[in-house]
Amino acid sequence: MTRRSSNPTLAALLRRLNPALRGWCAYFRHGVSSATFGYLAQFVWRRVLGWIAKRHPGITKKALRRRFYPAWNPTDDNVTLFRPDTVAINRYRYRGNTIATPWASTPAPAA
Repeated sequence: MTRRSSNPTLAALLRRLNPALRGWCAYFRHGVSSATFGYLAQFVWRRVLGWIAKRHPGITKKALRRRFYPAWNPTDDNVTLFRPDTVAINRYRYRGNTIATPWASTPAPAA
């Protein structure tokens, strides 16, 4: 999404990018994906900062930081870049005999 030039503002880019990141993280949060979320957060952050720098070639990096990413998080019009590394990972837990079987007339006894 950062390679396309059809996004008129940073807020529009973030509004398109955040749902994709949230959906991807919601789908993969049940696996062992903490390192992957960290890599994804770093990759997206660099791409967005590069997009901002390319879009505003005459502004210094210090001015870009002050204007677009206070606290090192790209923000525009109260829209902030979603950080995948903040997603809590809920791993699957084995439940054993507590899962009822469709073939038994009574639920399985608890272990």
